[in-house]
Amino acid sequence: MTDAPNEDALSDELLALALEAASRAGALLRDGRPDDLAVAATKSSPIDVVTEMDIAAEKLITGYLSEHRPDDGFLGEEGASSAGSSGVRWVIDPLDGTVNYLYGLPTWAVSIAAERDGETLAGVVAIPLRREIFRAVRGGGAFLNDRPIGCRPAPPLERALVSTGFNYVTAVRTHQAGIAQRLIPQLRDIRRGGSAAADLCDVAAGRLDGYYERGLHPWDLAAGDLIAREAGALTGGRPGTRPGYDLTVAAAPGVFEPLQALLEEYGAWHD
Repeated sequence: MTDAPNEDALSDELLALALEAASRAGALLRDGRPDDLAVAATKSSPIDVVTEMDIAAEKLITGYLSEHRPDDGFLGEEGASSAGSSGVRWVIDPLDGTVNYLYGLPTWAVSIAAERDGETLAGVVAIPLRREIFRAVRGGGAFLNDRPIGCRPAPPLERALVSTGFNYVTAVRTHQAGIAQRLIPQLRDIRRGGSAAADLCDVAAGRLDGYYERGLHPWDLAAGDLIAREAGALTGGRPGTRPGYDLTVAAAPGVFEPLQALLEEYGAWHD
């Protein structure tokens, strides 16, 4: 059995480190964005880009965390990967919403989560151009800039505002657009923000009634999923599964269940 006071102390330590690392990376990305920002590489397709700033931000985060906890492991979007020996692993997206960032749009985020034994203990999502830092530790509630937050009371599904995202591979994105087309008549409306981490936090803050997306990686959702759950939202994938690559769904109780059921019916979990 895990000793609860020890876990609480560990969670608080991890949260403090994540907050500082996210703040530093956010400042680097906000203040260091060059006017001639260039694409450094592509990932799944020519429009799924990595910028020089993604790479710099991940190096900053991993360097800071390694300095304070050298035995921890890492899983980062831009290549940071090590097993570590402490049992703690940091799951990092140094710049979630890269295309928004490349174009000068404000919705991009730094996402840092710390997990142990497959469970996320602490999570931070910083959205610098909105001057927002979301945070949570397991069992401790969710906060936005030190203010407690909670998801919205559930409306009927036909009055729910739901966000989603689209894959960068054209054929997959086309299928996802078909799912959205079938959903639109069932909802108030659909939004597409461009950052999974920000969307999950907007569910937590009551700005969205729900969110779903296929194709998310651990670094896209680890921190935001914890923040949403600690704010009272339900999260999952296909019925009976955890959120993951096949499908991620987050919504207020009462919206989550019918939304998940429709996504299952419409085949949102496959390409």
